[in-house]
Amino acid sequence: MTSSDETNTTETAAETQTEQAVTAPKATKREPTTLGQALAAVTGASIRSDLPELNIGDTVRVHAKIIEGTKERIQVFEGVVLKRSKGNHADATFTVRKVSYNIGVERTFPLHSPRIEKVEVITRAKVRRSRLFYLRPLRGKATRMKTMYTNSKEESPTQAA
Repeated sequence: MTSSDETNTTETAAETQTEQAVTAPKATKREPTTLGQALAAVTGASIRSDLPELNIGDTVRVHAKIIEGTKERIQVFEGVVLKRSKGNHADATFTVRKVSYNIGVERTFPLHSPRIEKVEVITRAKVRRSRLFYLRPLRGKATRMKTMYTNSKEESPTQAA
């Protein structure tokens, strides 16, 4: 081989390396995700949109799934919403209170839980507080609140002729 052939070959090899470097995609630097962004991505899929608007003072009927061994059933818990926490986030909760056999029972439900089958709003009440803990020691008619709305399907008194 002559020296001109050798220089031609080295120039061609150098040109192909340069072309490969130009056509190869540049490695982009990935932005690190924050913990908040990761949590929002994971919990965003679990937020339910089929729930009614719940307010403090509403009388609600919560249909919750109960698992006993291998069997699953629906249990209804009806009472007054005492408090809500964390707005409409994935970990939001609401507390419902009822009186059963003269004993006050409170239960806190996760709002977006898959264990909640459905929530029915029976009545809406006008309240001026965000927490109704003052209802705990009260009994009977003392626990009444101003009713703004009553579900007409549930409460339809029949007239005797």
